[in-house]
Amino acid sequence: MYDQPRANPSLAAMTFDQMLERVRYEGAYPTRERAEEAVRTVLAALGRQITGDERVDLAQALPVEAALTLTAQVADTEQLTGWGFVKDMATRNRATPATARWDTGAVLAVVARLAGPDLLTRILHQLPSGYALLFGQAELRQHQPAV
Repeated sequence: MYDQPRANPSLAAMTFDQMLERVRYEGAYPTRERAEEAVRTVLAALGRQITGDERVDLAQALPVEAALTLTAQVADTEQLTGWGFVKDMATRNRATPATARWDTGAVLAVVARLAGPDLLTRILHQLPSGYALLFGQAELRQHQPAV
């Protein structure tokens, strides 16, 4: 049996509606519906990229509706770089890469705040290069060339 996402006690005050309003503000979206579309699209894409304890802990940090979107996805067999993540979102949603990048930045900025610095660091260590910028963070890892 799967555990149901639980509210993060330290951030339980943020509801899904509050998250949508925060994303709407971050992304300067004209409507709540457009913000919700961005949240669902980005969290579904992120759910295909993160696994393990980081996925579980992130789901617990999010409002339940957002956590269900994240955890409903099956992890991809190939992890994408940050730019690959944006391009994949654009292709799947028939959007431009610029729109996909905008949506990603607006949503992941809010997700980063909800996750907190410790969990965000763990998530970024699990993902390939390029994701830190999507979360509004500096890319602190050195790219390791293939041997």
